[in-house]
Amino acid sequence: MPEIDRPWLKHYDQNVPQVPPLDIKPLFELLFEAAKRWPDRPAVVFQNVSITYAKLVKLSGLVAANLRRHGLKRGDRVAVMLPNTPQAIIAYWGVLRAGGTVVFTNPLYMETEIVHQFNDSGARFLIVLDLLWNKIEPLRPQLPVEKFFVTSIADSLRFPMNMLYRLRAWREGNTRKVPFDGKVVHTWSALMSGLSTFTAEGVIPQKDLALLQYTGGTTGLAKGCMITHANLCANVQQCKAMLPGMGEQPESFLGVLPYFHIYGLTVSLNLCTALGATQIPFPRYSPTDVLKTIQKEKPTVFPGAPSVYISLLQQKNVGQYDLKSIRYCVSGSAPMPVEWFDQFRAATGARICEGYGLSEASPVTHINPLHGVAKHGSIGLPVPGTEAKIVDMDVGGPPLPPGKMGELAVRGPQVMAGYFNRPDDTADVLRNGWLYTGDIAYMDEDGYFFIVDRKKDLIISAGYNIYPREIDEILHQHPKVHEAVAVGIPCDARGEVVKVFVVPRPGEKPTKAEIIAFCRHKLAGYKVPRHVEFRESLPKTMVGKVLRRALRAEEAERDRACGVPPVQDNASGGA
Repeated sequence: MPEIDRPWLKHYDQNVPQVPPLDIKPLFELLFEAAKRWPDRPAVVFQNVSITYAKLVKLSGLVAANLRRHGLKRGDRVAVMLPNTPQAIIAYWGVLRAGGTVVFTNPLYMETEIVHQFNDSGARFLIVLDLLWNKIEPLRPQLPVEKFFVTSIADSLRFPMNMLYRLRAWREGNTRKVPFDGKVVHTWSALMSGLSTFTAEGVIPQKDLALLQYTGGTTGLAKGCMITHANLCANVQQCKAMLPGMGEQPESFLGVLPYFHIYGLTVSLNLCTALGATQIPFPRYSPTDVLKTIQKEKPTVFPGAPSVYISLLQQKNVGQYDLKSIRYCVSGSAPMPVEWFDQFRAATGARICEGYGLSEASPVTHINPLHGVAKHGSIGLPVPGTEAKIVDMDVGGPPLPPGKMGELAVRGPQVMAGYFNRPDDTADVLRNGWLYTGDIAYMDEDGYFFIVDRKKDLIISAGYNIYPREIDEILHQHPKVHEAVAVGIPCDARGEVVKVFVVPRPGEKPTKAEIIAFCRHKLAGYKVPRHVEFRESLPKTMVGKVLRRALRAEEAERDRACGVPPVQDNASGGA
């Protein structure tokens, strides 16, 4: 492989190795090692429940044994459609120990998204929250799932909170009638029964898949990134190497980032386990609940996104809470505005390490130094063992010089094996060992990288990836819409929000509320447009392709001319 310049190596913190001595193994060995070193240390703290590492090994082993008893074979895909709960953690390690592949599914997904992901992955089993059963039940004839395991938040609580939860759910009408039959539809206890545990032998880390992580694109449907045990294991060790000092004393992680997002999975769960730290999962993000938990549990590590940190600082009573226990924040998805960065550091004393990643890279490829220079607006330096370069956006090729804009390409042990059953798409992004990210960036003289734009038209809102083509296709189903296109526009609170430009059918006059309501019935909440603009026509190329970039440029120019700051999210309803 041809050598490339690596100016970033000079700017690593002291004790950060240029190339980490990676110990590649089945991912579940991270759990075993933590349990061996700290058997009595809490692995999970949730409401009135605390699960030690020794207990987590036992529970995940039960899940593995019962999945095998129900017919799971090596390499089978198991969909896990759960919010951040103890069951999600137990199921994750259990599926891996059974020799299966985890397919995390966003609980916010709607019908078309669920049907596509389950069929594309060929998931034979589904572990799902009872509150989501109303989504799953009508889709069963369209799904390849053979067995369903349904759990409740109450299953993760001890007496009396489990009984109080069920009582409150009944009073509020939040119960779901699930047709348990013990053959196809099972309770969570079916995965917790018996005494025997199981761990698959002979797992080949570089070959066997741990995860099918679904990510979309500007064309077509979501694709499954084939993430091996080796990919995830390497990325955890790269993150540890880039964050010296973390784990030298007992740590506890706030589990706010969803595990179904690979950023949350790697940084909040896998890294937490590798450090023998305590995980504090949140099934639903509530600023008040997070502030109360920080005061009570004294977490030390807070993986998040700018929108999360900002929302906490915007709480009127934030000054009433002691946030000084937090020592490390790892931030991704969007740059942190300077003023908020300074406010959060003042409130906590923590260092915010901004970084970058993508699903295809497990996901972390860049982080700003923990103790050294952190350049604002930069995604930081390539993590140890990762190479990065900027290449021509059209032809690729050799690295461009510092300061020159082009497409960011990365190479390292965390890069996926490819897209599941999509060799052509794989060939588009994996070339000669390099992953072409589709992001437009540049590298400065010191080896710090800066994202300028997205070659793909990906929208990132509050840490969620939104693929505009999907929204376009939904809008084209509206009987009053002739043409439509979605773009991301800047937003202080979320980084970006979705704006759609709509050309009505002749004689039709749809309203903004009507368009938003239509999308809300078809899409997960975070994908729903926040802004709608009606036009007589859309800018297009000579071959009729709509120019999203031109629409974004018009928005930016309009804001500059008017002196308008980034928009606030003004749509009703949450993500």
